[in-house]
Amino acid sequence: MRIRAGTAREFGRLQAIERAAGRWFRDLGMDEIADDEPPSVQCLREYAEADGLWVVTEAAGGPAVAYALTEPVDGCLHIEQLSVHPDQARRGIGRSLLDHLADRAAAGRMPALTLTTFTDVPWNAPYYARLGFRTLDTRELSPGLREIRARESTAGLDRWPRVCMRREVGH
Repeated sequence: MRIRAGTAREFGRLQAIERAAGRWFRDLGMDEIADDEPPSVQCLREYAEADGLWVVTEAAGGPAVAYALTEPVDGCLHIEQLSVHPDQARRGIGRSLLDHLADRAAAGRMPALTLTTFTDVPWNAPYYARLGFRTLDTRELSPGLREIRARESTAGLDRWPRVCMRREVGH
């Protein structure tokens, strides 16, 4: 398995990963999430240009099987999106990608990883909790996380319970 910065030639593959991963939400009655469009090419380009697009491949030069979109938010490395192709699930790919992001955050002297996620989706909040993330209560939210949650609420994601989570990283 190899983790590296994503490139423009992979944008279509990353969108396909997102569509495939979204199908699992249908099993939970979250059809709107399953049908949600993946990040646009322009969005992916912006993350790539800002050094916030990471992909996982099984071998050097192989196709992406997972990806993450990250950006700094209030001094932490925020994970905007993390998706693993369902055909590659339960192989430790998500964990490896999160560990890689934690190492990058530590190298950048950032104290933590942050993310927002669905509370009741088994591969969301419960999964992240197993990997060292803790749920933040409202008083702990930074201004940037409050803004992200407000955008998510406006987009209708609060139809299902969501939380902000944080994982401290070592320096």
